[in-house]
Amino acid sequence: MKAVREGDEFVVTGTKVWTSYADQADWIFALVKNDPNAAKKQEGITFILIDIDDPGVTVSPILLISGKSPFCETHFTNVRVPVKNVIHEIGAGWTVAKALLGHERTMIADAFGAVSGPKKDATRSFLSGLAGEHLGFDDGRVADPLIRDEVAALEMATRAFGLTVQRTKDASRAGHQPGSESSMFKVYGTELNKDRNELMIRILGPQALGWEGPGFADDELGMTRDWLRSRGNSIEGGTSEIQLNIIAKHVLGLPD
Repeated sequence: MKAVREGDEFVVTGTKVWTSYADQADWIFALVKNDPNAAKKQEGITFILIDIDDPGVTVSPILLISGKSPFCETHFTNVRVPVKNVIHEIGAGWTVAKALLGHERTMIADAFGAVSGPKKDATRSFLSGLAGEHLGFDDGRVADPLIRDEVAALEMATRAFGLTVQRTKDASRAGHQPGSESSMFKVYGTELNKDRNELMIRILGPQALGWEGPGFADDELGMTRDWLRSRGNSIEGGTSEIQLNIIAKHVLGLPD
């Protein structure tokens, strides 16, 4: 994505991938390279708002393995954008992006890992009920002791993680901007959600093999799709590999 200034406008050309719900949006924000000769790769980048209906903007949904298409590929061909649409300062867009990414990563971790709000008790009750339905009960408990232990361990990890994320929310209300801890939350939360979905699929057994047609209940098909969708948790908002690099450098102080 590059932007060339012409008077009071930037001419934007390039492609933005993994744009959530771009096919339903009125506006889109983008990071554009306005100075290709900047000394550092994080410099010479501008954060700008673009009207999705501007001439030269086209959106193509991306079909995911789960069968849904919430993500899109957005193409920009000589799109003329007013300079007044710049957020913060020209060439300082990475500063804005880092702040947004910090909030986004914490949000993703909270949504998928902490299971907060109305869903806070979903882990134990739902998985226990699911396991009992498919594996049977023994004196009121899930019959399989290994699955029973895994459900308990997942519940403890989920509750501990939720309390840790809540501390960060409280700090945010006090004006603290998220730092490297958002990367730790992102890695742990998304892996926790993947583990949760993996256990769910193992409990279902052969009933997790359906995609459509007879022999599978709607909720079973939904859980299979949720499991497939959870694989993307380690990509969105910055891949797990990127987060581990951030943690290594900014938390542990390891060399490049």
